[in-house]
Amino acid sequence: MELPDYAIEAKGLVKTYAATKTTPEMRALRGVDLAIPRGSIFGLLGPNGAGKSTFINILAGLCQKTSGTVSIWGRDIDSRPRDARAAIGVVPQEIAADPFFTPFEALEVAAGMYAVPKSERRTMELLNALGIGDKAGAYVRQLSGGMKRRLMVAKAMVHNPPVLILDEPTAGVDVELRRQLWAYVLELNRKGVTIVLTTHYLEEAQELCDQIAIVNRGQVVACEPTTTLLSRMDTRKVLVTPDEPMTAAPALAGFETALLASGGFSVMYRTGQSTVEQVLAAIRAAGLHIKDISTEDPDLEDVFVSLTYAAPEEVGV
Repeated sequence: MELPDYAIEAKGLVKTYAATKTTPEMRALRGVDLAIPRGSIFGLLGPNGAGKSTFINILAGLCQKTSGTVSIWGRDIDSRPRDARAAIGVVPQEIAADPFFTPFEALEVAAGMYAVPKSERRTMELLNALGIGDKAGAYVRQLSGGMKRRLMVAKAMVHNPPVLILDEPTAGVDVELRRQLWAYVLELNRKGVTIVLTTHYLEEAQELCDQIAIVNRGQVVACEPTTTLLSRMDTRKVLVTPDEPMTAAPALAGFETALLASGGFSVMYRTGQSTVEQVLAAIRAAGLHIKDISTEDPDLEDVFVSLTYAAPEEVGV
């Protein structure tokens, strides 16, 4: 069977929640077009209420779209719903596991629901891969929050789906668990699994994702390779350490400056209008002597804020 170019493809996707007695009609998704390349680690970012959860719920079959088309692994969710659902594993934000089951039992039940034959189940393999094999016989209620989070990832992988959706997978977990979880996810990606990630840790998305889509108020406002997205910002920052600590930022003609906690100062400039040499010339013209200097490029947070900051209107879920 020929593999699809896109793991997930949405065209003109709209979701409108009908008005109730207490709430007006709400458009959560407004004509979303999104193509997630097969084999990528894809970031889906946006502020709270942007529509990310609605999009994921439509993929998972938990929410009915209003209009538009969606395919998962080349399988249309309307004409081939069971096949489409079988192609994804979803790790939700909320931990949902029966507290009276053991991790082993929880995975066996999940595998049974996907009709995975007993001879093909990988229950202990998954538990060991996620570092909770020694807890296979303990009750879920006895596990720590971090262990329950790992169990949710294992449950999403019982049917060996080619697409894994991680919805805020590292929210509220410690650094060590985050490191272990990403090591496993990266290994899955190396084996060909497409990873779709939503996170509020923007540095995480910047480091891990090949491509990022930013959603705001139900619309995709950017969808580009991470490096291209970062290059959108034409501002740069020069960090200056003078010979003597300063108590106020100097006034430099044509540049915005700010005092740093270290006693140095920063200078902002636009790459299309100025150069570092011009910044240095302005500093020298002010009679300042430089002890050290460094430059700071914009990060994903800068891009995110520039694309999503707007007065509130209608929002999604």
